[in-house]
Amino acid sequence: MNALLRIAAWSLAIALVAAPVVAVLNGWIGGERWPMRRLAVTGEFRQVDEQAVREAVLPLVRRGFFAVDLDEVRTAVADLPWVKTVQVRKRWPDRLEVSLTEHTPVARWGEGRMLSEAGELFAAPAGAGAHLPLFEGPEDRIGELMAVFSSARPLFLPLGRSVEVVRMSARGSWSLVLDDGTVLEAGRGDPQPRLARFARMWPQLRKGDPRPLLRADLRYTNGFAVVWGETPAPAPAQTLPGTVREGA
Repeated sequence: MNALLRIAAWSLAIALVAAPVVAVLNGWIGGERWPMRRLAVTGEFRQVDEQAVREAVLPLVRRGFFAVDLDEVRTAVADLPWVKTVQVRKRWPDRLEVSLTEHTPVARWGEGRMLSEAGELFAAPAGAGAHLPLFEGPEDRIGELMAVFSSARPLFLPLGRSVEVVRMSARGSWSLVLDDGTVLEAGRGDPQPRLARFARMWPQLRKGDPRPLLRADLRYTNGFAVVWGETPAPAPAQTLPGTVREGA
């Protein structure tokens, strides 16, 4: 008797496991029988378009509650710009929940990519983040580019300047570009001491000199060399309406 009960219990368990599979194959629990009626999308949505998330998900849930492929939904959302992580779950009887987090960008990286605050590269729409600095260098040296920018930025902000470009060559040579176009060649090794020395001399260099500073070579032991542009031409005098020039 005990053997018969065990056989019956196993048979019932197998039937319960197999029934949903058979039901799907036969269309018994298709979209029209157990449709997904509610979609809950949560996230910060500073960069990600919530409507774009819904448009990516909706075509994948038309087959009904039991037939929704969570991995397929997760991949569709993860492929959207700015998305960092995605979590997807089903709630009986008709609810799909999608939760996402976004990348927080700190810099542009080359063409079509951005660098997050976590040091991760991700694809970004063309023209996005135009206000952010541009980093260029080997991908395996990302941490060093972030560190150089972090140390250089506070050196020039009190001077009314910002760092727009940080470059590291394949040989490890550093160069920076300020927002006024000044190129700073800092050489190899740690550039922070050379940048700090130049920043200390900046007020003295700029005092009373209207010429644009085009380039500064900081690769000297005890100083630096600078290249100046031409003195800007004075703006032509303007005549206000209703006035007469002398001698006219």
